[in-house]
Amino acid sequence: MSAPRTPRPVALVTGSNRGIGLEIARQLGRLEMTVVVAARDAARGEAAAAALRGEGLDAVATRLDVTDGASIEAAARFVRERFGRLDVLVNNAGAAFDWTAETTQPSAVDADTLRRTFETNVFGPLALAQALLPLLRESPRGRIVNVSSKIGSIDEIGRPDSPLASMVAPAYQASKAALNAFTALLAKELRGTRVKVNSACPGWVDTDGGVPPWLRAALGGNGGAVPVEQGADTPVWLATLPDDGPSGGFFQGRKPVAW
Repeated sequence: MSAPRTPRPVALVTGSNRGIGLEIARQLGRLEMTVVVAARDAARGEAAAAALRGEGLDAVATRLDVTDGASIEAAARFVRERFGRLDVLVNNAGAAFDWTAETTQPSAVDADTLRRTFETNVFGPLALAQALLPLLRESPRGRIVNVSSKIGSIDEIGRPDSPLASMVAPAYQASKAALNAFTALLAKELRGTRVKVNSACPGWVDTDGGVPPWLRAALGGNGGAVPVEQGADTPVWLATLPDDGPSGGFFQGRKPVAW
C-alpha cells in the first residue's frame, strides 16, 4: 500500500552520502525537492541527510545496497510507503575496482573484477529502475539519470587521437558502456511516456572518493579537475528537464557526448 501522494517532487540519489552524489542531492533539494539520500552505510547516509537538513533542505535517508535485491526492494517500499511518489531517480553509486596504480589490460582483467564492477555499475541501476519504474510512470515528470563517464564512451576508447586514449580500466570502462546501452534501451521502451532516461558524465570531479594515480597522470595532475558543483550540474539538469527535453542521450556540460 502506498502512502498518500506528497505535494513536493521526490528524488532518490544513490551513493549520495558523499562526493558528487551528495552535491546532486543538495542541488535537487535547493530546487524544492524532497531528497532521499540512499547509501550503503545507514549511519553515513543519515549523517549526510542531517547535514542537508541543517542547510534548510528537505532530506531523509534510507539504506540501499544496489548489489542486494532485498535492499533494493526495501528502498522501493520505503519510498512508496513514505511518499507515495517518486519523480527523479539518479543512479550515482558506482565502483571502479580496476582503478589501481598499475594499468590492467583487457587480456589480463580477471572475471571476478568484471562481475563485481558490473554488479554495482550495471545490474544495480537496472534492478533499481525496474523496482521504481511504477512510481516514476505515475509522476507528471519522471526522470532517470544514470551517472556514467566518457571513459566508457566506445567512441573515445576507439579513437587513437582521443585525449582519453591512454586510459585503460577494462572493467570500469566496459561497465559504463553497458550502462549507456541500458540508458538508450530504456529510453526507447519509454518513448511516448512522461519518463525520460539519460546518461550524464560529470567530468573528473576530484572528491573524497579518491582518484587513481593513472587517471591523475592522464589528465595532467589536477589540471582536468572540475569543482563538485560543476560536476553535479549536468545530472541535475537532466533530472529537471522540461517536457520537451531529450531522452535516450549521453551528456556532459549539458551537451551531447558520443556513445
